This record gives sequence, C-alpha cells and structure tokens, in this order.
Amino acid sequence: MAHSYSPFPDTKLTDLAVSAHETKVVISEKNEQSLKDLAFGSLAGVAGKFVEFPFDTVKVRLQTQPLDHPIFKGPFDCFRQTVRNEGFLGLYNGLSSPLVGAMLENAVLFVGYRRAQDMLREFVAVPDQNAVPGAEPAPLSIPMLCLSGGISGVFASMVLTPVELVKCKLQVQQIGHLYTKDPTKGPAPKALHSGPLSVIKHIYTQHGLRGFYLGHFPTFLRETGGGAAWFGSYEAVCRLLIAREQLTAPLGKTVTQSDLTAPHLMFAGALAGMAYNFILFPADCIKSHMQTQDELRSHARAGHGGQFMRQGFMATGKEIFRSEGLRGLYRGCGITVARSAPSSAVIFLTYELLSRRFM
Repeated sequence: MAHSYSPFPDTKLTDLAVSAHETKVVISEKNEQSLKDLAFGSLAGVAGKFVEFPFDTVKVRLQTQPLDHPIFKGPFDCFRQTVRNEGFLGLYNGLSSPLVGAMLENAVLFVGYRRAQDMLREFVAVPDQNAVPGAEPAPLSIPMLCLSGGISGVFASMVLTPVELVKCKLQVQQIGHLYTKDPTKGPAPKALHSGPLSVIKHIYTQHGLRGFYLGHFPTFLRETGGGAAWFGSYEAVCRLLIAREQLTAPLGKTVTQSDLTAPHLMFAGALAGMAYNFILFPADCIKSHMQTQDELRSHARAGHGGQFMRQGFMATGKEIFRSEGLRGLYRGCGITVARSAPSSAVIFLTYELLSRRFM
C-alpha cells in the first residue's frame, strides 16, 4: 500500500496542537482569574472604605487646614468639631466618589499584582528558596512580591488621582464656617459644590481633562511605594505565620496560606495597611494640599484675605516644611495609620475568603 508523504511527522503536528491548546487554556485561566480578582478586589474595597472613611475625612481636614492658623488641635478635636457642626454624616461627606474609587483601586491593585507576578515569573524567574517543593505557582521572593506590588500601584495611581481629587474637594468645602472666630453666629457659607457631579463639572470647565490629574505625581509616589509595602508586608507576615503554624502542625502536614485563620489574615492585613500609609505619608500630605488649593483660596478670601497660589509638588512641600517643619508633612499621620489597620484587615480578609470560596 502506498503511503502519502508529509513534510511534518505526525508527532510534531500533535505536539504543536497540544501546545496551542495548552496555551489557550492558560490564557483562558488567566483571564478568568483576572475577572475574579476584579470582582473580589471591588467587594473588598467597598467593605474597607466604609470602615475607614470617617478617619479619612479627619485626616484630610487635618492636612489641609491653613498652615498659619490651624483650626483643629488634633484628630479628636477635628472629629468632635465635625460631628458638632455637621452631624455624624459629616464624616461621610464625599463618600460616593471614593466608594467607586475603592472598587476601582482594589480591583486594579489585585489584578495588577497577580499579572505583575506572572510577568516576573516569566522574565525574571527568581523563586523563593524557602518555598514548599511542588507548589504551584512557584512563590516569588519577598523583594519580587514588593516589586509586583509597586507595579500594581503605578496603574492604581492613574485611577485614584481623579477620584481623590473629587473626594478631597468635597471633604474640605464644608469647613468654611469654621474659619470664623465664632462659628455659632450666622449661617455657614454656601458650599462650593453640591456633590461629585458638581465638582467634576467645575474641574472640567476650569481646567479641562488635564485638571483631573492635579496631584498625580504625589499620588504616583504614594501608590507605587505604598503598593510595594502593602503587598510585601502582607506576604511577609503571612509567611511568618505559616512558619509558626508549621511548628505545631501534625506530622506530614504542609501548612499553606489557605490554612491561616481569619485572625491571622486580619493581623497580616492590618500591619500591611499601616506600612502602606506610613512609608510615603509626606507625599499624601502634599497631594491633599495640592488638590484643595482652590477651596482654601475661596475660604481665605471669605475669612482672612490670605493668598493661596496654585503650586506644584516641590513648591507645596517646601511651603509646608517652612511653616511647620517635618511635623507638617506628617500632619494627620497618626489617625491615617490607625484607620488603615482595620480597613486593610477587612480588605485582605474579604478578598482571601472570597478567593477560597469561589476559586
């Protein structure tokens, strides 16, 4: 019987078909994983934002009060005055914008973090020497995980800058009546903005699309360094807890991150949140000043006649340092680090539990 000739042996054709199929499967799995990260990160961000937002309002108001005549003596005084003058809901002024921002931020962070790890595994391939043999995918070293977190922070800063710009403007506009010597006399000045849409319209009318990225550079610094510290700290603490649990584990059992309990995850998340907010806090302080200069200028004209010129990153930082020294760059740091602990604990716990349930 005659046999037809093929320039490619059947085995090679089969190998190519199998390879193509495996590639499609891997791509499909990564896309599915990204969708889950988007969903889980969004839900985790919403849960964390409800916990942290009152603290964030106090932080922003402490950061943006006038440098020459501070209104608040500290976090507790700011909290007390806000509740007294605006009610408890005053602590949630501007929530809608950052709520959307929290969904986007955490979605981008978790997706970017996982994709950055995939990229580093492919091009750098520096596995953790202490990794459990046969683990899939191979764990990266802590420095590589920090780098992955920093990469995810770059993308998060693009999302966060316009969101935080709207949030900060809404958070500080209602304190205009506190600039008078006796805030109990007379009605409070009319708010500059009625809500997020009003702020967005004002920014676009005055400055165009470019105006939404006022304060992007300090946000970029904060998110890049913060992302590295956030994910790196969380992973490092989890690995320490895993090693600790392994010491008391039954013979032959290998403890993994999925074995960590809720208190373990919340503890690791809380420490990660504190590291994230502390490491580059001066950049966040400068960002808040830059993003609220218009509101401060308006209040100054109404109350004290001071001058507030729109300044860049370096000029704003120098002004704060000249007025209050290093302490001014860390104004509001205590309450920020404090609120980040429960918020970050809730975020990582929510994300981890959702991942275990649906992955």
